[in-house]
Amino acid sequence: MRTTAPRPGPAALTGYGRLLLVAVALIVAVLGSVLAAAAPAGAHAALTGSDPKQGAVVDKAPEQVSLSFSEKVAMSDGSVRVLDPAGKRVDTGKTTDLGSHSYGVKLKPGLPDGTFTVAYQVVSADSHPIAGAFTFSIGAPSATKVSLPDQDVGGGLVGTLYDIARYVAYAGFTVVVGGAAFVLGCFQRGAGVRPLQRLVVGGWLALTGATLVTLLLRAPYAGSGKLGDAFDLAKLGDVLQTKTGAALVSRLLLLAAAALFIAVLFGAYERREDAKEKRDLAFGLAIGGGVVAVGVAATWALAEHASTGIQAGIAMPVDVLHLLAVAAWLGGLAALLLCLYRAPDIDAAAVRRFSRVAFVSVVALAATGLYQSWRQVGSWTALVETGYGQLLLVKIGLVAVLVGVASVSRRWTMRIAGEAGGMAPEAAAATVVEQRTSTKKKKPVAVAHSSKTGDSATVGTADGKASGGKGGGNGSKASGTKASGTKDPGQDKRAAQLARQQAAMDTARQRRIRDADPHRSGLRRSVFAEAGVAVVVLAVTTLLTSTEPGRTEEEAKNASATSAQQPAGPVKVNFPFDTGGKDGKGAVRMELTPGRTGSNDLHVYATRPNGSAFDLPEVKVSFTLKAKDVGPLPVAPDRIATGHWSASGVQVPMAGKWQVKLTVRTSDIDQVTLDKNVQIG
Repeated sequence: MRTTAPRPGPAALTGYGRLLLVAVALIVAVLGSVLAAAAPAGAHAALTGSDPKQGAVVDKAPEQVSLSFSEKVAMSDGSVRVLDPAGKRVDTGKTTDLGSHSYGVKLKPGLPDGTFTVAYQVVSADSHPIAGAFTFSIGAPSATKVSLPDQDVGGGLVGTLYDIARYVAYAGFTVVVGGAAFVLGCFQRGAGVRPLQRLVVGGWLALTGATLVTLLLRAPYAGSGKLGDAFDLAKLGDVLQTKTGAALVSRLLLLAAAALFIAVLFGAYERREDAKEKRDLAFGLAIGGGVVAVGVAATWALAEHASTGIQAGIAMPVDVLHLLAVAAWLGGLAALLLCLYRAPDIDAAAVRRFSRVAFVSVVALAATGLYQSWRQVGSWTALVETGYGQLLLVKIGLVAVLVGVASVSRRWTMRIAGEAGGMAPEAAAATVVEQRTSTKKKKPVAVAHSSKTGDSATVGTADGKASGGKGGGNGSKASGTKASGTKDPGQDKRAAQLARQQAAMDTARQRRIRDADPHRSGLRRSVFAEAGVAVVVLAVTTLLTSTEPGRTEEEAKNASATSAQQPAGPVKVNFPFDTGGKDGKGAVRMELTPGRTGSNDLHVYATRPNGSAFDLPEVKVSFTLKAKDVGPLPVAPDRIATGHWSASGVQVPMAGKWQVKLTVRTSDIDQVTLDKNVQIG
């Protein structure tokens, strides 16, 4: 018996209906708690500046090192490490939030001169880990023994397993939501189709298993990258306190409720015979299942790209709608493909209903995808020059192919409906095939009927012979009953065997007729092609969710460029000297202002060991950029006052690490030349 989708109404729910409403209330409570805990935060963050700046040479050791990011990040103690030239940590280990997306870590006092390395590893608000390192120098650059690990954060074996789990989670969500929606909205009789049941249950198992794996891998993925940390309970506890951990736990709770709906859909709902009970149960399943689907989709929206950046309050519900549209289309497509191959009794009306659902889903995908693209990319330049934009172009191309193949499937559906008038596919195929082979006479298939003289049934075959006796008329002996009225035990076994044979013959005949219809075969091929493209689309979508949005990447580049264009601080270098003669010891401090490319002012100050001004007979300075084979560029500063020399308009043609040579003469024969490498520009 063909059923139609129930129309929601105010009918009171009983039995399983009340149980479903209780589950819905629990789901709403869980979802509400997650929504309340998830405040909109920043986007896929990038380092935009630091103090001291990368490559800077400072005169004295700073009290702290600060880092500025494009957006807010999650940072814990130890997220920022400062290492001296020997590789020893010189920070206190405690990070502080300085406001405006800046974070600082205090340094220990008494740091020596040399090159220091700053390494950081934080988690952006959209759940993705970011890491990096830069150097600065105190006094003058020096050699460093610091060796940072080669493995990129979020990469390696853990990163690969994490990405696979994310893909399986998306695929499982698509199958379980789309498959259940296909049964309730398009093909109610599918609740009793065993392959369709296995498909939806398999999607639930895949989503649940992938969520558990993601939760376990979260600590090493965002931290050390070591697979063994997945089983560290202390680190798992830290993960549960993060926004991503809360979202994953909420998803598991929602999946527990989803198991109830699946059990009722393929259990109590499929067995119900009373029309009113079936309508009530279908209404409860539609409402409760919809709330569960929204809740599970929200666990992605609340913890990833949609929850960050501009217009987060709009982006999160749009992302939920986008995910549901994907599930309704692609998950329903998987269910339809399975039915076309494994459930020959699916009728053309069910295919037409899914065609309408797919059309609405495509419209929703286009609208939500357009908004998401604008929000995440931001400009035409980012669309073609960033990794996110290029992946998005690939996804758009694949979706266009998918829509094209879907239009072919829609045409096959219309042809089947047009020729068969909405009959079940096996009957439609028989009609179409027999119309095309009208030269052959159609053989009637007799149906089982009850004998008027006995309790047993006679199963008819295509040639009119009875499977249980010599004749098919009412006057013949009933199969399984002796003339004397006593039952022969062998007859029951024989009748059951004949019934199984007849059922196998009928199934084979239906399959031959079905496969002979070119329209149905064409539909199967086009739907199979759709499913293949859909698998690739889901893979690209998974990559997009782990890629820095184009808008954020461009903002970080612009912020870095702006920072680079700002005037750098004065370059200050100290040169202690000893010419070896009488009164030959002292110190020279050189200052280059503003310390950037172009014109600069040079000041040289000389002092004796007691700090008083040292009136040197001669001071010379030169600049050499060995990396570019520039220089030496000599500078002869003029004496301004005792112990003070100056030169204006000192040209530094390009930025880089320049070698500064300083020649100091304390007498007619005593002089020394000193040199240090400094970053200018």
